[in-house]
Order: sequence, then structure tokens, then C-alpha cells
Amino acid sequence: MIHYLRALAAKLRGLFGDRRADQELDDEIEAHLRLLTERYVCQGMTEAEAAWAARRQFGNTTLLKEARRDMRGIRFIETLVQDVRYGLWMLRRNPGFTLVAVLTLALGIGASAAIFSVVEGVILSPLAYRDPDRLVMVWQLNSKGRRITMSLPDFEEWQRHDAGFQQMAGVRWYHFNLTNPGAPEHIAGFEVSSGFFKLLGAQLHLGREFLPEEDRPGGPRVAIINDRLWKDRFSSSPQAIGKSITLDGVDYTIIGVLPPDFRFLDDIDVYIPLEQGDPMFNDRRFPGVLCIARLKADVSIDQAQSQISVLQQSLNDQFPATDHGLSTDVAPLKPLIIGDVEGMLLLIMGAVGIVLLITCANIASLLLARSATRAQEFALRSALGASNWRLVRQLITESLLLAIGGGMLGVAVAKFGLHLLLAMGIGDLPRSENIGLNGPVLLFTLIITILVGVLFGLAPAFKSLTFDLEGGLKQGSRGNTPAYQYAQKTLVTLQMALTMALLVGAGLLFRTIRDLWAVNPGFDSQNVITFKVGLSPASTNTVAAGQVAYRQIMDRIRSIPFKFFAPALWSRDRRSGYLRQRQFYAARCGSSGLLHSGPPRDAN
Repeated sequence: MIHYLRALAAKLRGLFGDRRADQELDDEIEAHLRLLTERYVCQGMTEAEAAWAARRQFGNTTLLKEARRDMRGIRFIETLVQDVRYGLWMLRRNPGFTLVAVLTLALGIGASAAIFSVVEGVILSPLAYRDPDRLVMVWQLNSKGRRITMSLPDFEEWQRHDAGFQQMAGVRWYHFNLTNPGAPEHIAGFEVSSGFFKLLGAQLHLGREFLPEEDRPGGPRVAIINDRLWKDRFSSSPQAIGKSITLDGVDYTIIGVLPPDFRFLDDIDVYIPLEQGDPMFNDRRFPGVLCIARLKADVSIDQAQSQISVLQQSLNDQFPATDHGLSTDVAPLKPLIIGDVEGMLLLIMGAVGIVLLITCANIASLLLARSATRAQEFALRSALGASNWRLVRQLITESLLLAIGGGMLGVAVAKFGLHLLLAMGIGDLPRSENIGLNGPVLLFTLIITILVGVLFGLAPAFKSLTFDLEGGLKQGSRGNTPAYQYAQKTLVTLQMALTMALLVGAGLLFRTIRDLWAVNPGFDSQNVITFKVGLSPASTNTVAAGQVAYRQIMDRIRSIPFKFFAPALWSRDRRSGYLRQRQFYAARCGSSGLLHSGPPRDAN
């Protein structure tokens, strides 16, 4: 083992230019030749004849030096360094060609890297939770096979049984009116069961998560806030733990603050215990709970599906009035978070890939035309002993140098492109916080840079194997042979075919968008706006109070000079009959501006 290490160290020393060893070898060869020459002179030869006889007896000194270098160093790396130096020299000799090729490659590689960063951030990167592959959504299916949310009592039954899951948690969307501290604000919230953050493997920035005794009716009013609310309302103070916030007129004690990068399904500002939510949801008739679960390590999705289906069938038998015909569906969590954007992003990635192929064909055509003028150079190198593999490697090396230059500039193009995409609204995509030039994106850029360099370098490299040695030496710089013309025509045809496919796809996409804009929604949508109003439950806790609050808000909205106004939808508690938190309205603005100048008219 030590012998091999010493030999490797000696080769590395020889690789990095041991000029003293070269000089010692030259001196030793000269000493041998001098001794042989002196011997032949003593035998009666002239000085010139003795020198010639000495060199003939000693042999080819160049081959001897090459053999010595092979023994002392790593020949492949030495010749590769030579190819790189020669390739850089050739590119410096043609600055116009080099600049055009590098800029073209930078645009193609940069566009591919920018779109891949979106695909990687939204689709390919794993969810930012512990063991995300074991996280699933457990749905109820109605009699038509459609996914629906579940009632709180059904969720509690699921949670009490094992059913192949390590842990279950319930989530319900809610919106709150935050009135203290600071100015009033309508914020998004989640009602979650205890253990929700533990299930995801999320670590709170400050404080703790909900305890089981807090997740029950009548339990302590506690809340966990996100990083935005912590910064805006409490100036990022650690003393926020233990302070109160007022949600819908009720004071909650802050027990935890989430880290800035935590996100689940949506940008949620505040979390409260699930069991402390609207009492209406304690009725099996009212769904609204999303069930998220973590599979046991040795349980597959199909096994969990079988077990939870048996449990749901038991509930169907026990509560036929509310659960009859319900079934279950266990699905990975990631598709729910990504939504339906995967197909669109992959389509865009495919279009950008075609653009990159067109770029490769274009650069290959330029290199092929350039290599045709180097036929005499290739013929001379071949006549001097260069192998076909050495010529091919030289051309591939030059192509890779161009690609590396384009890739390095392409990273800057990709960064600019990402800023442009975010300005165009791509930040609204799910998981957009993961989009950026991170390690996987840079690795992808490196891979496509190498592949592109090899791809557009293959055509001139392989054509160099078919040149006529004698003709190459005679024709000088005239390298426009029929074989090169055929190869160039093939590349031009490939570019035209790819461009046509891209244009046809873009045309079809444009026509689809145009047809979607032309779809008649069934009503006149010109100048129509919608808005929602949040009411505190304290003002709608009885039927009479709800009716008064509704009349007051209707009168105030009608005082705004809309051309038409209509309450479109509101939410009413079926159990008690009083209005719930939010009402939704639609109004038509005047054609001359945002508001109509005439008297308001009720659309009803």
C-alpha cells in the first residue's frame, strides 16, 4: 500500500511540472551521446560521422523522453491540459465567434436554469417537514366519490383508533378579526388539534405547541402566531410569549411563535386549538375538518387505506343518518400542496428544453463551418502522428470550454430571469418560497452545461474523422467539402423542425388562452367587483343581534354610491340560526370610474 502511495505521489509531482527532472534527463542523454561520440572519434571517424553514429546507436531521444514522462506523470491529464491551453488559444484567436457562441449558450442555459429552479422549488424538492414521504391526507368520500372534509366527531373517532397511522391531526380554516394589539386587521387562521406541529416535525421559534388539555371545549384560550404577526405586532420581542391578542372579541394568550420558513397549505397568521372552535362543528352534520396523518414506518398507503376503510364502515353503521355512503381515500400530502400547477410547469420546461436544443444545433452548425476551415490543421496534426481520438478530444475540449463560458454567464442570466418571473407573479405559485438558485439548480446547470458542450461538439468532432488527409494538405483553408455541406444542411433542417414544433405549440397555447377569455360566464362581468366583510361573533351571538348587525352593515354598504349592489352570499349557523362570521357581496361600478355618480340602487 505504501509503495502505491509513493508511486502516486511521484506521478503527481511529475504532473505539476518537475522541470528539474526534465533537465536532469536532458543532461544524462547528452552525456551518453558525448561518450559515444568520443568513442567513435577514437575509432577513426570524423566528428560529424561520430555524432551521427552515436545518435543512431542511442535511438530516438524524443520517444525516450515521452516514455520517461509517462512513467513519471499521468499522461492523460498532461495531454488534457495541453488540449485546454490550445483550445483557449484558438478561442482567443476568434473573439467574434467566441462572443456570439457564449452569449447564445448563456441565454439557452440561463433560461433552462431559471425554469428548472421553479420546477425544483415547487415540484421536485421534498416538503420542509420531517420524513415528508410518510405524511398523507385522509379524506372522506361522498356517495359520488368526491373528496370532502369531515366532521369533528368523525375525526375524533379516527384519532382514537390505530388504523396504521403513527399520529393524526385535524385542521380547519378560519378567519379572525384581530383588534388588539395594534390596528384592526382581518387575518387568516387555522384551528388545529394538539400535536399538529409535532406531526409535521416543526420546531417553534419561541414557546411551545398546544397541550391536550388545551385542545378541548372550555380549555385555556391560547394561540400560536406566525413570524409576520410577531414582527408587526410585537417587534420581534421574546416577551411576546404570555401576552394577549384579541381575536373576534376574545382574548388569547400567546404560547408560541413559528419560524419564518414554516408554511402549511397557506400563509396562516394565527393558530388556535381545534376543539375551541365554533360549537356548531361538534355536530356530525357539519364537516370542515381536514385530516393529516403520519404513516407508521412499516405501513404502506394501501395498508392504511384498508384499515381506515374498515373503521369508516363501522361509523357508517353506527351513524347512518350522517355517515351513510361515506368512504375514505388516503393520498400523499405533497400533491395537495402543489395543486394543479405541475402540468403547466412541465410544459414550460419542455418548451425551454426545445429552445436549448435549437441553441445546440445553432452552435454545432457554427462549429462545423469553423472546423471545415481547419482541415489543413487536422491533416498536419494527423501527419505528425496525432491519433483520431486526440483530434476528437481536442474539438470536444473546445466545445466544453465554450459551454463552460456560456454556463457561467447563464447563471447570471438565470438569476435575472428569476427576478423577472417573480415580478410577473410567479410568487403566487405554491411553495414559491423554495424557488431560487440553490445547490440542486446549480448542479443541474453544471450537468446541462457539460451535456450541451458534448452535444454540439459531436458533429464537428465526428466529421474530423472522415476528412481526406491528402486532400486536406492540398486544399489549405478551403474546407467547404460536400460532406461538410451535408452535415450543415442536416443541422439547419433539425433547427427548422424544432422551431416549427415550438411555434405550433405556442400557437395552440395562445389560441387556448384566447378561447378561455372569450368564454361567456353567463353574466355581464364588466366593472363587477366582489368583497367580503367580517363580523365579530360577539355581535351575532343571537338571531336578533345577527339581524341588527346585518341591517347595519347593509345600510353602510348601500351608502357607497355603487351603480348596483347585491348581497351575494352569507354564512348562517343552521343549528342556532344566527349569522356567522363573514358575508360576501357583489357590486357593479360605474362605467366612467370606480364608483357611480348617481344614487345607489338595490339590485334586489
